[in-house]
Amino acid sequence: MLGTANRVLLALAGLLAAAAGAAVLAASWPFAGRDEPLLSRARQRDLHAEGWVWWAEAAALAACVLLALWWLSAQLRRSRLPDVLVDTGDGAYAVLRGRALEEAVAAECEALDGVAHCRVALHGRRDAPALRITLRLEPYAVPADVLAGLAGPVLDHARTSAGLPELPTEARLLLTPHHAPRVT
Repeated sequence: MLGTANRVLLALAGLLAAAAGAAVLAASWPFAGRDEPLLSRARQRDLHAEGWVWWAEAAALAACVLLALWWLSAQLRRSRLPDVLVDTGDGAYAVLRGRALEEAVAAECEALDGVAHCRVALHGRRDAPALRITLRLEPYAVPADVLAGLAGPVLDHARTSAGLPELPTEARLLLTPHHAPRVT
């Protein structure tokens, strides 16, 4: 989602810059002459007299600042969990790398019958992680069997290896498109 937001913001900034440049070019050069200012003294006085103009400018600037702060916070926020705390049972904790857990779950998911490809993302807090799994299924796969294999041994292994009492998981199943065979 962050990549999409970056592209949309970049496109909006480009369109805004292009529109502002075109407006300045159209408003100042061919009509008023090269040496004339964009806003004459009389037009500036008229705008000062209308109180809503300054409120609209302040609102637009505030919206731009809030959008920039949201974008900055989205850039700094991590989408994946770097590690998980594992209770060793003696009062201490060990650290399990998040990528290692993701790769292990992905390898077990891809070993299931009917799974063509798997993507796993670990998110949440270090002491309460959760998984997002996207499974791309083969055309012959039975989704109920794939979900049973995922909910059974795959997630049991992940919970046991991480020493977690529970591991909330969101699974998305995508079907591989296939075409019917042609009969000639």
